[in-house]
Amino acid sequence: MKKLTMLLIAALLMLSAAACSSSETKTETLEGKGNGFGGLITVTLTRKDGKITEVKAVGDEETQGIGSKAIEQLPAAIVKANSADVDNVSGATFTSQGIKDAVNNALDPQAYPYVEKAEKEEPKKDVAAADLYQGLAMVSNGRLGPGKDDQEVPVYSFNEVVLSALFDQNGQILDLNFDELEVATPNYDGADMPQFSGFPGQGGYNNDENHDGKIEGKTADSEDQYLAEFETWKTKRERGDSYKLNSGTWASEMNVFEQLFTGKTVVEVKDWFAKYTDANGRPLQAEAKSEEDKAKFNALNDDEKQMLEDVRTGATISLKDPHGDFIAALEKAYAMRQPLEVKEAAAEGVGLASNGRVGPGKDDQEVPVYSFNTVVASALFDDEGRITALRLDELEVATPNYDGADMPQFSGFPGQGGYNNDENHDGKIEGKTADSEDQYLAEFETWKTKRERGDSYKLNSGTWASEANVFEQLFVGKTIAEVEDWFAKYTDANGRPLQAEAKSEEDKAKFKALTDEEKQMLEDVRTGATISLNDPHGDFIQAIKNAYENRRPITLKSE
Repeated sequence: MKKLTMLLIAALLMLSAAACSSSETKTETLEGKGNGFGGLITVTLTRKDGKITEVKAVGDEETQGIGSKAIEQLPAAIVKANSADVDNVSGATFTSQGIKDAVNNALDPQAYPYVEKAEKEEPKKDVAAADLYQGLAMVSNGRLGPGKDDQEVPVYSFNEVVLSALFDQNGQILDLNFDELEVATPNYDGADMPQFSGFPGQGGYNNDENHDGKIEGKTADSEDQYLAEFETWKTKRERGDSYKLNSGTWASEMNVFEQLFTGKTVVEVKDWFAKYTDANGRPLQAEAKSEEDKAKFNALNDDEKQMLEDVRTGATISLKDPHGDFIAALEKAYAMRQPLEVKEAAAEGVGLASNGRVGPGKDDQEVPVYSFNTVVASALFDDEGRITALRLDELEVATPNYDGADMPQFSGFPGQGGYNNDENHDGKIEGKTADSEDQYLAEFETWKTKRERGDSYKLNSGTWASEANVFEQLFVGKTIAEVEDWFAKYTDANGRPLQAEAKSEEDKAKFKALTDEEKQMLEDVRTGATISLNDPHGDFIQAIKNAYENRRPITLKSE
């Protein structure tokens, strides 16, 4: 009996120990959800003996470089504190809160239930056709920098900001599509930066060929090099994920401002810019560098400060500095707006196409004239890819020895010696333009598009603008493939509409093979437009194709 009692006691002790051991090593895996800045955040939490030992967070929609920092850093702080009661990661308030909400939801789903975040209300884009206006603008400026190369030769760059905008009859912004072409001297060390070495005869420019911060030599001083460099001229949207900024890519940051300004008028955007940006044109923040900007931020109320924090989570890019003037582009787009009569649109796109030209001709000292062009197309498309609205413009820039009075000019970069200058536009060279940074910056004041040049830009059948209008109207209703087919069938070797008096036998035969109806159509076109659609003056077909390739969804319907 005594022995049995001892065995029972031993068994009870073993069971008690096992129970204690099981309690001490209890491990559980919990899952929770929260709402971040971009979307859903999920956490997987491991808890052992009531203590948080591991937290894994996933938020695929959070902004890279900002929200992603909270995803990476905050879980460790929660484990250390054994609680979601920790400080937010600086600059990532919403993502941080979403992680903490997800942790609390995992730990106690009844006290902290997950409520799916309502989708953000889309900007109103359903307007009557008669109430719709389209604006297209280009604003250019030069920049001293960024910096110098390892041989102390300055880097220079210039920017062409392009904006396609839709407005209603009250001036409210219905849609914005910003893009930008930034071009630098080839001693800039960024691998994907568009480059320009100046004009042939100027000696080329220091070249960081390997993008390693070291100059290997100079670019070739040749016309082949000059023409080849335009192949590098891609916009910031076209450069995609390779163009990273503080809060994401250039495109993702610009998208934040496009959404922010939709629904406002141009005046309201200018007021926002004046009140909420610092001396560098960036959204204000508490950690402002200047006392003036600190005071400007401190004068705001809590809601305004929170709004700015929300903006800066996704965008810290400047809206007006030497990198580009987006506010001026918006003002110009509104000033140049034209009414549209469209039935519907499912997408809108902006496309640029740049090229160089050897010519036109030489000056009276036998120095060549060179020029380059950037064609921009803004288009609306229906759900079958047909063009429902099209707007074309072009920036043509020439060396200052061109004798046209209103031609935008560029003398090359400081240090290249300036360029022959026909100052009086009389066909005679008076000297060279100043080889200075002041001259360099001042020349961008002459950079006006062909539409901005207005009646002063005359062609065979009217002004440049009136001729471009003919093709805009002609291509409405066509798909990109149909535009390409029209161009292939109905234009000559120089990209101009065919005519009976063609210069080449091939073009004569091409015209004769057409039906009478097709010949009449071409005669109607040539009455209003003889401009080339693809030659060294500019590639309009490529710009339209690029607009389609870059298209984004939009909802526009008639009443």
